[in-house]
Amino acid sequence: MEPILTAVAVFLGAYLIGSIPFAYIIVRAVTGEDVTTHGTGNIGAMNVRRTTGSWGWFVVAMFADAFKGMIPVAAAKTGLFSLPGWMLLPNGFLLGGTLSAGDSVYFAYLAMLAVAGSVLGHNYSLWIALKKRHFGRTGKGLATGGGALLAYDWRLCLAVVVVGLLVIALTRYMMAGQVAAALTLPVAALALRSPDWPFALVMGLVVYAAHHKRFVGMLKGNEPRFYVNDRQGPRG
Repeated sequence: MEPILTAVAVFLGAYLIGSIPFAYIIVRAVTGEDVTTHGTGNIGAMNVRRTTGSWGWFVVAMFADAFKGMIPVAAAKTGLFSLPGWMLLPNGFLLGGTLSAGDSVYFAYLAMLAVAGSVLGHNYSLWIALKKRHFGRTGKGLATGGGALLAYDWRLCLAVVVVGLLVIALTRYMMAGQVAAALTLPVAALALRSPDWPFALVMGLVVYAAHHKRFVGMLKGNEPRFYVNDRQGPRG
């Protein structure tokens, strides 16, 4: 397959996988309800908790969303292309005995496309658009982005998770932790002197953009602390 066609296929494949609305499927199966009519209206794991009242189903949804980010990125970096002697490096580059430097950069870009595709798929789910007959934002991309980062560069994933959880623990605002995690991504990439820091910056801004409205609301006092129950806080 031509490189440009491969790149398009990787992005679209990751987008379609990222679009799978596991939260919607879980809530419909468990309660018969539509998760997008509860809580924030998003198809995220926390909204599964708000709708079902179950931390167990929250964990299931979180792992499902993480895997739909992890799988496309891992596939883009590894055996999907049947390359002998491949080896994963923590900065997201694929190196092997038969690969040139140019090939390594090419496969690194494929991994970036897979990260972007899966996150955008979750945030703007095609399947939900077809169901609702309306295309719009459906999620914030945290769990999916976390899974994608774990496959792309575990160091970035670790930094994002640690900072996000620490900020939530200190402030008791989940929104504050989520925004801190998004902004940590490019900072961590710069600290690690990763050559793909511009990509990390773009992805951090994409995730922040999904949180911007409610983050501003939090600064104005409109966001409840530890927003885990339905009808407890704002939508969006």
